[in-house]
Amino acid sequence: MKETKIKISWPNNNETFVSEGDDWFSSAEKAGLEIPTGCLTGSCGACEIDVNGETVRACINNIKKNKKNILKVSLTTDPFWED
Repeated sequence: MKETKIKISWPNNNETFVSEGDDWFSSAEKAGLEIPTGCLTGSCGACEIDVNGETVRACINNIKKNKKNILKVSLTTDPFWED
């Protein structure tokens, strides 16, 4: 059976295709983005991204497909983290 690819639309207007279970960090890197990190255990929330309007902590979640196999990602920003 052929594996279904999931289309991701990134905030930098790049689109990539991934498989369910892929890592958010490496997938973002392939799209030319860096997801911020902190504790890498899900405690701090530094790696939070919005996927189709739902907040996901990238360090403790892998990519999951939805019914349409299209995910729209927005990066969460915090003015206190910015230089």
